[in-house]
Amino acid sequence: MRATFRVRRSEVIWSSRRDRMRVCLSSPTQPSLPFEPVVVFVRHSRARRYVIRVAGDGTVRVTLPRWGSKREAAAFAEQERAWIEKQQRRLELARRRPQPAANAPEDERELRNRATRELPRRLLELAAQYGIAVTRVSVRNQRWRWGSCSRNGHVCLNWRLVKMPDSVRDYVMIHELMHLKRMDHSPKFWKLVAAACPDFRAARAWLRAYSKEWSPVSE
Repeated sequence: MRATFRVRRSEVIWSSRRDRMRVCLSSPTQPSLPFEPVVVFVRHSRARRYVIRVAGDGTVRVTLPRWGSKREAAAFAEQERAWIEKQQRRLELARRRPQPAANAPEDERELRNRATRELPRRLLELAAQYGIAVTRVSVRNQRWRWGSCSRNGHVCLNWRLVKMPDSVRDYVMIHELMHLKRMDHSPKFWKLVAAACPDFRAARAWLRAYSKEWSPVSE
């Protein structure tokens, strides 16, 4: 494999003790970032290919397989510069996005009480609207999901749904209700979701955009 190492206006620092190389990438076309873009090359005996990951602080980690060379890894990072900068811009936009205010303990208790009152009622309204039998509704402090359901008709909802826009809350509920018809994510399942919630893609986009700030594990 022929590889070239071309990093414009770069600074290369070698560390023989850790067998790492740090490369500070800079490009005339790269937008201003609050951190110095740094690429860290790390060799891993179990790696089968070159892998690039961008950390939350903008640092780029390139994993080398045992047989790989630092020269080829550096060329690979340079080749993927556009992708790296895209990820760094995405991280910067996420950093600038307004964060939801943290709830005081008493505010959270009130929100949970409100969720217990409102979420089951709304779910049952939607279930009746679409002719779906629900045997039980629980409101929980789920750590990984906005909602879940079982084949016997038990639907669990995350209390944080009460903080979301109504359209997003309803999408999550409809998503779980449609699982009571189809316990998969096949095209037929998404067709059921689209029929009940035509704007479901906008709700999914909202969840993706704010998942880090609103997700259960972020609290």
